[in-house]
Amino acid sequence: MSGALSHIRVLDLSRVLAGPWCGQILGDLGAEVIKVERPGTGDDTRHWGPPFLRDEQGADTSEAAYYLAANRNKQSLTVDFTQAEGQRIVREPAAQCDVLLENFKVGGLAAYGLDYQSLKAINPRLVYCSITGFGQDGPYAQRAGYDFMIQGLGGLMSLTGRADGEEGAGPIKVGVALTDILTGLYAAVGVMAALNHREQSGLGQYIDTALLDVQVACLGNQALNYLATGVSPRRMGNAHPNIVPYQDFPTADGDIILTVGNDGQFRRFCEVAGHPEWAQDPRFASNKARVAHRAELIPLIRQATVFRSTAEWVAALEQAGVPCGPINDLAQVFADPQVRHRGLKVEMAHPLSGSVPQVASPLRLSASPVAYRNPPPLLGEHSEALLRRLLGMSEEQIAGLREAGVI
Repeated sequence: MSGALSHIRVLDLSRVLAGPWCGQILGDLGAEVIKVERPGTGDDTRHWGPPFLRDEQGADTSEAAYYLAANRNKQSLTVDFTQAEGQRIVREPAAQCDVLLENFKVGGLAAYGLDYQSLKAINPRLVYCSITGFGQDGPYAQRAGYDFMIQGLGGLMSLTGRADGEEGAGPIKVGVALTDILTGLYAAVGVMAALNHREQSGLGQYIDTALLDVQVACLGNQALNYLATGVSPRRMGNAHPNIVPYQDFPTADGDIILTVGNDGQFRRFCEVAGHPEWAQDPRFASNKARVAHRAELIPLIRQATVFRSTAEWVAALEQAGVPCGPINDLAQVFADPQVRHRGLKVEMAHPLSGSVPQVASPLRLSASPVAYRNPPPLLGEHSEALLRRLLGMSEEQIAGLREAGVI
């Protein structure tokens, strides 16, 4: 079976995470993705270690784990497009591509004739996706944007962390570069929407994607909590602003997360906890009342949950139909029976280590499933093959480019 995007060719000039994440999604769905990198150094994240991938003898290879997370199902072409011949090597494949991804500073590719207007002139069907920190216009457009900075500026860190007055209070970033990853997802959605539009219009288009825009959009219900009331939500630790009880609680041997989403679930929780009277108490009988009286309810629940282990609570609450779960570290995550059953860890053959672990795509398509065709490529691994196939170059021409430092 062919992938859903097996007819699509992508030229990926992006690096680090947001752009490569988008390219990996497109590649997982079947697209041919050509990753253009700087000769000698490549994507910055190749060097963002330790940890590095280890070879079969246990020694570090040149491939950082960070790079390996976002670059499977791609081919690597090394080109110095600050040189005129390098610009030609990028422009000619762009004329044969459906999509171009880039995350250079605003206007940064115009000097090399690789901006949208220049490439649109030779390929009107091209879908050109730019990813920047702040977008192509506005007072911050020329600023560089990084995930951590955007988590702060875009409001996420004002919502994440323990409440003022609690021990350890203060803003905290999310433990992964979530804004970058969400931007990659939005970029992939935008690319696929533009490709669908091209089916009707025959023309490509330009996509302006910004980390700040994505971060603000992904404030979700918290953004509307503010817009509807004019009151900025505050940090609440692991508590939920609109639902109670919906947070972590201590157990005899660790912690458990309760995610009680309605009054029926709360009644069943109270029965399992041995306190059915809570569900009859006017302060706690409805979610609206529980939100208003969380300061009284939460300590009562904490006093009850410490008398059983996490496993005991999970077993009892699951049987009663009350959503709950443990707080796992990553060793526990990848040992979890559901994670194992769903095959969320996969192995791919790799020339330096024999195999490389990968986290599986969460996309499950019945007719055009994701395929793991190529491991994250070595720097310039496919340069010669691509130059021969796409540009028709001879061995002598390729050797000359290598001597000149163009590839």
